[in-house]
Amino acid sequence: MADTTHAIPQSNAKKPTGFVRAIGLFDGTMIVVGSMIGSGIFIVAADISRQTGSAGGLLLTWILTGLLTISAALSYGELAALFPHAGGQYVYLREAYSPLWGFLYGWTLFLVIQTGTIAAVAVGFARYVGVLVPSISPNVWIVHPIALGSKYAVSLSVQQLVGVLMIVFLTFINTLGVRLGKLIQNIFTSAKTLSLLGLIFLGIFVGRNAGAITENFNHLWTIRNAQPIEPGANFLRSFVPTITAAGGAFGLLVAYGVAQVGSLFSADAWNNIGFTAAEVKNPKRDVALSMAFGTIIVITLYCLANLAYLCTLPLVQIQTAADDRVASAALNAIFGPTGAMIMAVAIIISTFGCNNGLILAGARVSYAMAKDGLFFRSTGTLNSRGVPGTALVYQGSWVAVLILLRTRHVDAAGAVTYGNLYSDLLDYVVFSVLIFYVLTIAGIFVLRAKRPTAERPYRAFGYPFVPSLYIVAALAIMFVLLLYRTQTAWPGLVIVLLGVPVYFVWSRRAKPVANTE
Repeated sequence: MADTTHAIPQSNAKKPTGFVRAIGLFDGTMIVVGSMIGSGIFIVAADISRQTGSAGGLLLTWILTGLLTISAALSYGELAALFPHAGGQYVYLREAYSPLWGFLYGWTLFLVIQTGTIAAVAVGFARYVGVLVPSISPNVWIVHPIALGSKYAVSLSVQQLVGVLMIVFLTFINTLGVRLGKLIQNIFTSAKTLSLLGLIFLGIFVGRNAGAITENFNHLWTIRNAQPIEPGANFLRSFVPTITAAGGAFGLLVAYGVAQVGSLFSADAWNNIGFTAAEVKNPKRDVALSMAFGTIIVITLYCLANLAYLCTLPLVQIQTAADDRVASAALNAIFGPTGAMIMAVAIIISTFGCNNGLILAGARVSYAMAKDGLFFRSTGTLNSRGVPGTALVYQGSWVAVLILLRTRHVDAAGAVTYGNLYSDLLDYVVFSVLIFYVLTIAGIFVLRAKRPTAERPYRAFGYPFVPSLYIVAALAIMFVLLLYRTQTAWPGLVIVLLGVPVYFVWSRRAKPVANTE
């Protein structure tokens, strides 16, 4: 495929066999909110508080995440309005740079980013269903682990089965049309938003702990029990120091940079509405507005949720919460053991709605790639309900594979434990996700130079300063991750770069599918 930009069809007229434009502004906002809120907000506060070492550090991390996420969403709005087509970020990168860059994003999204997140959320769903139904356990085997070499295995536990069944069900639901998919999304996003608001209300007003409030807010910036952050590779240890948040300005930069991994990942997926732009009623306006409204709502809820934790629990209890389940610890402090059940129900609702949004949106990128001849041809077609049914099946099948594959660890005593392959893969691509965000926002500058006369119904807020600040901040975080999370940063780059030869194979046999938008 030649490295040239694609002509963008100007007509928005709906074709009989094309996408159904059924997503309004409210629906789009619900897709953003629902895809962003999963299980992360209920657990990552523990790790962030250990890294930053203070109550103020916990809050500031989320405020910084909010500023980064909202500034990115406000910047993306220009691209969403300029290219209101299925595929979102894949299309933006293709048009700003070349088909190769779009493919590398779509490749990584399908291989790990979207599918790995869906797998993680599905197993999280099953794990919390197991709180209510103890027989749904990771240790009750249907198929005992079968070793695939020394480091990997495949297995099927009852917990894994429930996760796979969730994927099958939501994939099937979304093949029946976008109207049903958005209805499910609206119901479960509304329910999970109310659940999170309930947690915030209970933590700030009902479970107020005078001792915790005094300790946390009278010593807001006092660093306690901050964990050492070590260089990410042995060769770096001779010139990169082990550091904590108490280590001066550089220590704070490192601590907050590393802490952003958890908070940014919990606030990710805000760009998913762009994938569905071909199904938005007024895409040149509503995609950008959905991103803006959705991110503002979620970041506000996230900051208030962490404030609720600090009103309920002393910092040390947040840092040492069992299995990092801070929200469960907060409700346990208010209601006792019943709190764990309440939290389990809230997370079940949250993860179900999150996966519906991720499944709905993710298949549209595979569809857009196939239209360009860069993915399996069948995924570039729509079913009789006007949705990419085959792309949904491919996506769901790969998610199921990721759930079944396990990592295998043998300790010095010969005991074998099993982890989740998708968890390792997601750690690897956090760095790569930032690369794609930086490239996409830099694409605003590129496209203003390449297409100065193009119609821009929405222009990036605060251009050029807000997009530039995002790029600088994201590059600073990436620098910290290269030094202190090297073991996960470089494998992420390898996953992306593996897409280069795959791209050239696909591009040689490319037979673009007719446009049905």
